[in-house]
Amino acid sequence: MSGTPFFSKLLDGLENFDSGLEKLKRQTDIRFIPWKTLHNLREIAPLIPESYDILFSPPKKIADIGAADGDISFFLESNGHICDMYDYAAINWNGLRGARAIKQMRNSNVRIFDMDLNAQFSLNSEYDIIFLFGVLYHLKNPFYMLETCSTVAKYLFLSTRIAKRFRLGAPDVSTFPAAYLLGPDEANNDATNYWVFTEAGLRRLIERTGWSIIGYRATGSGDGVVPVFVEICSAGIAG
Repeated sequence: MSGTPFFSKLLDGLENFDSGLEKLKRQTDIRFIPWKTLHNLREIAPLIPESYDILFSPPKKIADIGAADGDISFFLESNGHICDMYDYAAINWNGLRGARAIKQMRNSNVRIFDMDLNAQFSLNSEYDIIFLFGVLYHLKNPFYMLETCSTVAKYLFLSTRIAKRFRLGAPDVSTFPAAYLLGPDEANNDATNYWVFTEAGLRRLIERTGWSIIGYRATGSGDGVVPVFVEICSAGIAG
């Protein structure tokens, strides 16, 4: 990462920030999400070549959509960026109480937008970068989300779950531009999970919504992956 000084600096400070954030969270009685959302930034590191490192030279205006407790937004703000976070209190882990508490404790300027991302929403600004980590499969209309993002930002970092087969033992459909519509109890017994795309389906969706794929990687256990277990995820940069 020596050729990416701005992004490398972010990663260098990530663990210390995360540790401090956890201490703040323990000072409240709020039930924060149990997942380390900050580590999504490590996942995209291989997708950032030297020529795109300038994207992370502060100050950049950044939107974190589906931001949960806002960890990424608060972290990026601490590195000199201007951040807006979007999530929906009605289905957020703690009704956005967590994000609002951290905002107050840090005396933060991060703007928190409580927005139904399954409605015909609009974003509240133009952005240099949008982060959309682990959100696409929670959306009834992922086409609308990506198309809306394309009207207000040049660069999008996206991660979502994909499937290679629609059932165990079924044919490999990863090269078909398709998606699987989950039942309400098929993925983690979470009725807010909707669409799981094949790899070709995700690429087609990205391209049909006005983006061009600059970088892409897939990680996971590969051959046996089906929507109901969803062990594979992909991350891409589009611009």
